Amino acid sequence: MEDGEYTAKDITVLSGPQGIRKRPAMYIGSTGSPGFIHLLYEVIDNSVDEAVGGYCKNIRITLTRDDNCDVAEVSDDGRGIPVDIMEKEGKPALEVIMTSIHAGAKFANKVYKVSGGLHGVGLTVVNSLSEYTVVTVKKGGKVYRETFSRGAPTSGLEIIGDASAKDTGTTIKFKPDTGIFSIDSFDSIELDERLRDISFLNPGLNIIFADERGEEKKETVYKSENGMMEFLDYLRNGTEAVSRPISISKAVDSTAVSIILQYVKNYSEELVSFVNNIRTREGGSHVTGFHTAITRAITNYLGKRSGNGNGSKKPQIGVTGEDTREGLIAIVSVLMQNPEFEGQTKEKLGSINVKSIVDSVLYNGFSTFLEENPSDAGSIIEKVSAAAEARESARKARDLARKKSGFEGTVLPGKLADCTISDPEKTELFIVEGRSAAGSSKDGRDRLYQAILPLRGKVLNVEKAGMEKIFNNAELHALVTALGTGIESTFNPDKIRYSKVILLTDADVDGSHIRTLLLTFIYRYMRPLIEKGHIYVAQPPLYRVSRGKEVSYAYTDAELNALMEKYEKKAALQRYKGLGEMNPEQLWETTMDPKARVLKRITITDAQKADAIFSILMGVSVPERRKFIEEHATEVSFLDI
Repeated sequence: MEDGEYTAKDITVLSGPQGIRKRPAMYIGSTGSPGFIHLLYEVIDNSVDEAVGGYCKNIRITLTRDDNCDVAEVSDDGRGIPVDIMEKEGKPALEVIMTSIHAGAKFANKVYKVSGGLHGVGLTVVNSLSEYTVVTVKKGGKVYRETFSRGAPTSGLEIIGDASAKDTGTTIKFKPDTGIFSIDSFDSIELDERLRDISFLNPGLNIIFADERGEEKKETVYKSENGMMEFLDYLRNGTEAVSRPISISKAVDSTAVSIILQYVKNYSEELVSFVNNIRTREGGSHVTGFHTAITRAITNYLGKRSGNGNGSKKPQIGVTGEDTREGLIAIVSVLMQNPEFEGQTKEKLGSINVKSIVDSVLYNGFSTFLEENPSDAGSIIEKVSAAAEARESARKARDLARKKSGFEGTVLPGKLADCTISDPEKTELFIVEGRSAAGSSKDGRDRLYQAILPLRGKVLNVEKAGMEKIFNNAELHALVTALGTGIESTFNPDKIRYSKVILLTDADVDGSHIRTLLLTFIYRYMRPLIEKGHIYVAQPPLYRVSRGKEVSYAYTDAELNALMEKYEKKAALQRYKGLGEMNPEQLWETTMDPKARVLKRITITDAQKADAIFSILMGVSVPERRKFIEEHATEVSFLDI
């Protein structure tokens, strides 16, 4: 055959499991952490679909460790996967479901009115990308089992015991194939969020998560009685309310829409959206419909009244959608048949008709609430009016800032000690507090790839500041400019100049406060940087212990006690009160050297907790602050006086 010739002999046909193993990212998004845990979600979603249909009350998820990889087991008390023979295929239905693409009961909308699994590839993908899979089904008074490896059956369907007629359900145990994935463990923090979401959206459903991977076995129960109202309280987390919660639910044809929202004394929007119990992190048509309805309802209400009888006044400037969403906490849940997601991982809803359904349901319900509750309406309008005025002030401040290089400018802040290379994949930025610490870190760093940005004192408390103050704040201005991402309408996380952004603060109360201020700002105005794994916190040592020429560092009191026992308490001890007490060499070898340092990557859960606590301690609600201090006063481990 001549070079370049293209014939039928060049065509390769791969069966379902082979094709999945050849191109796994097509089905699960990636072979890293998101794809790894997506296998578990596919199995859990099938159990949740049984619960939505009213056939399952209990789900148990168990994680164990098998040699070099986590093993997951999901068990439910639903109807059980069918085990009878499919006439056309000549195989048990269970085997067909586990080995064939686009095989399932979710296409005709008879067995499942709504479901998270749609494409008939979920369990096939899990099976194909697992070293082994064991499926056990209780059904019709019998217990059935079939085993698989990398998509292929390794046993036939067997009856392994008897069960009572009422005892039904499915258990799926699988070990992801480490030859496919770049990691080998499930993220329990992300799983915790997923299971919590499911419990809130399905009140009464009992979910048990047993983590048996370590020496200390942990078991967590997720169960909600009040559903979305509890979910709203969880998201609000003590932030002072502006209005009462507004709950709106309605079914339109085969689509059920449930929305709960509340305005609070905050400057950002907190919106979580779901389709068939799956969180749509990238939004989609249902979120677009939600935003459209909120804006339309408020602007129409304002158009009807110059005041609402409660002392509030119509804003002097035009209201935008952004203004109507400031301080809004909302949960949008849609149950529907045959939703169209953009991609198998279901991050974004693409079904066009849902936009108008959500828009109509929310607009009518929210408009009625505003008309019937003038006190709440007045508080909401005042909140929106304040947001519009702050936005206009921020625009003027932003225009001024742009003239002085601005957040979007290319001129880097003068205080930034940049690194030599410019490849964002290989560089890291240390955000350092204090002049002396900045000096040590600049001298101790590896100039090739490590940059230093010193900050003076405590940065702005964004809990009590609008955009106008943020745009005029020199420290935040320097931070945003150094990162290169812009902010607000110009924000683009892909323009970040460093792969790692490391917060390096003293290990004391002031350092913790500064770190929390920075995390709150990043969480509220640059959240994708956290979601993409760019934000870290350095862990400097608390003590230096030396005996002769031998030097060790302790990062906790427990480590210090162990070292002092080792040296029989005949060692010199130095307590670092701040980073500035370390010389450049010490700072490098303990905190900045990638081979020896300890970094904590910040997750969305970490940032949410920091933001929630900060809202209580630094917000405007004195009762909430007093309550928090009274409840946690005994937990203080050190206090500067």
